[in-house]
Amino acid sequence: MISEGTLVCIPALNESEAIVGTLTRLVSFVPKSNILVIDDGSQDDTAQKCRDFGVRTVSLAFNLGVGAAMRTGFTFAKRNGFNKVLQFDADGQHLPEFLEVLEEGLDTYDVVVGSRFRYDDTYQVGKVRSAAMKFLCYTVSRLIGVKLTDVTSGFRGASSRAIEIFSINYPTEYLGDTVESLMVAHKSNLSVGEVGVRMQPRLGGVPSNGPLRSAFSMARMLGAILIFIINNSLSK
Repeated sequence: MISEGTLVCIPALNESEAIVGTLTRLVSFVPKSNILVIDDGSQDDTAQKCRDFGVRTVSLAFNLGVGAAMRTGFTFAKRNGFNKVLQFDADGQHLPEFLEVLEEGLDTYDVVVGSRFRYDDTYQVGKVRSAAMKFLCYTVSRLIGVKLTDVTSGFRGASSRAIEIFSINYPTEYLGDTVESLMVAHKSNLSVGEVGVRMQPRLGGVPSNGPLRSAFSMARMLGAILIFIINNSLSK
């Protein structure tokens, strides 16, 4: 079981097919009182299934993105006395047995990323996606001075210091909540680390971002990286 002061936040968008299975696995490792689902404007009955399951659920009026959902989670944690936040996917890809690994990492770092590649270097993704991920890992690692292998992973944790900052400043765009948030952490003097985790295919439903939106988000992220580099150069 995770500690009493740790909140597991689950951003969810139209995950009706997977959410009950995800929560069923999760409650073997996390008390229901330590779980918060942020329903990100779902058009299905995701929120109702969560409430029927007995976990706290916040429903956003519109789909605002994972980053906005997580900012809601950080704000909730700050207001309710939680000193650690662990982000967990609603689709079942994240395995709850690795939550303790992330939580332990927060004893050393302010932000901990769960890397599927550090745990299993044979983990496979498509060629195009793999090339994009490797580029982002290389670039972000150079920018923040920490070698990371899975900067797009949403399986991660935040310390009390990170909660304070992320409740106010957390990128809302796709990839912003993962890649750009690491640059926000670095700029805010938060320490960043990585631990190995295992992931699996989603339990049901489909990803919310198709190829076109992913390509647009990648272009936006490259712009954000360029701005970060320019700002760093000007501040020196």
